[in-house]
Amino acid sequence: MNTDHELPSGVFEGHHHSHEPGHDGHHHFGAEVLPLEKQPLWIMDNIELKSVGIDIGSSGTRLAFSRIKLCRRGLDLSSRYEVISRELLYNSDVRFTPYTSNYELIDEISLKNIIDEEYAASKIEPKDIDTGAIILTGEAIRRKNAEAIGNVLALKGGRFVTVSAGHNQEALLAAHGSGAVELSRMRKRRLLNLDVGGGTAKFALIDDGRVIETCALGVGGRLMVFDEGMRIVRLEPNAKYVADQLGIDWKLEKKVTFEEVEAVSQWMSHAILQVMTGENLPTPVKKLALTPLSQSLTRGIRGVVASGGVGEYVYRNESRYFNDLAKGIGENLNSGIRELGLELVPGSECIRATVVGVSEYTIQVSGNTIYVSDTNLLPFRNLQVLKPNFDWRIGSKIDSHAITQAIRKHYAMFDLTEGEREVALMFHWKGEPAYELLEMFVDGVYQGMKKSIENRISLILVFDQDIARTIGAILKEEKRVQGEVICIDGILLQDFDFIDIGREIGPSGVVPVTVKSLAFENTAKPKIIDPHLP
Repeated sequence: MNTDHELPSGVFEGHHHSHEPGHDGHHHFGAEVLPLEKQPLWIMDNIELKSVGIDIGSSGTRLAFSRIKLCRRGLDLSSRYEVISRELLYNSDVRFTPYTSNYELIDEISLKNIIDEEYAASKIEPKDIDTGAIILTGEAIRRKNAEAIGNVLALKGGRFVTVSAGHNQEALLAAHGSGAVELSRMRKRRLLNLDVGGGTAKFALIDDGRVIETCALGVGGRLMVFDEGMRIVRLEPNAKYVADQLGIDWKLEKKVTFEEVEAVSQWMSHAILQVMTGENLPTPVKKLALTPLSQSLTRGIRGVVASGGVGEYVYRNESRYFNDLAKGIGENLNSGIRELGLELVPGSECIRATVVGVSEYTIQVSGNTIYVSDTNLLPFRNLQVLKPNFDWRIGSKIDSHAITQAIRKHYAMFDLTEGEREVALMFHWKGEPAYELLEMFVDGVYQGMKKSIENRISLILVFDQDIARTIGAILKEEKRVQGEVICIDGILLQDFDFIDIGREIGPSGVVPVTVKSLAFENTAKPKIIDPHLP
């Protein structure tokens, strides 16, 4: 017999059987209760996505599959969805990135086989993947067929998988994937994440859980490889350059000595330590810079988290020798970091840090107050983000002319011509979203984007607050914009970001937005601020 504390399944608490005269004891005052996860309001406020991250690096290729749960904030003026949990579903073994015999190209067939094998091992079908990213890193970026292969893999990877590359982004993702960002946040400490892979060393300075600066250097453990006969079978330009600095004549097929390998490894590790301290960098080190280098990354830090393949040697988790530079670099870094008086802090991931970061930290999800004039436009890929600077002194009105000028100035700053192609304009809205203020804002945007409107180039506006649907409606219905309009909200972006916007996810009506970089060449990029945290 059920008591008030033993309610039958599916009955509201407080509902009971009446035993009064004239009642049969079978009256019900409500329908059967749906499980929480099936209730419409819960479904609207909670999203679960399966994400894949594929890291194709100089030396290693690896995959990670994650389940990401997001919940709508519903606070302030934003109903932005925030990640509330990340669960790693599958983390692949590290496989050597396959190249053609001369190392000039990535071996397309072998790489596709690796990806197919890992999908099969994960027991996750591409059709089950909602979002994700493929990132090409280190020396893999330099291969002529890198971007094309990335695009092909993205198309077969799932519903909305994007391709990206870039040294700053890899530094950011490695810092998240290694656990360094979370360690910094929990311990309220300034940390440096040092990610050294096969072709590059990436630095991410983290303060109280936020990446505040990144940079990269062209040294790594797989820039030179020799066979069992001690003959060089792979020699990247940067390894050749370092050898030349030491008076060592390296070229393909030439025999090397262990003394030469140790000398080059030591030079590279010392260069990494010099970049960390940032003091009196010699010209040869500066020439290996892949991004602008910081003045000092060690000032005020409490410890170093190492990641990447070389990181395994830094922690002395790996002792095997793979006929390359990695072991020597790692062992020298272990002693060098300690000589600087810095603590070597263990992270949660090392060699797989970047791929975990790719799988779990590249995605944002819009609010559900978006405006898309034609859903066939989505997905929209490779949009450059511009974030015009505007003085938001909102009172009884907004200065529309100032918004127009801010947009034009930002286009000029990035050497872009308004009206030639789509960009994503990002605005941080301040103040109440009163309709008359929104109209004044739209007036400024309309004038600032006049050539785009005349040329029927799609207007793509991004906001952090819940105003996208109203802004889109004003543009289409009041301003009679003939081209397409996409307005999304609940998203945080910065200048220098590139984004992909995916198709709507039902029934919540949100869209996934992947924040990425598109540097497939050695192009310098200023320091970045972590877009993943407010």
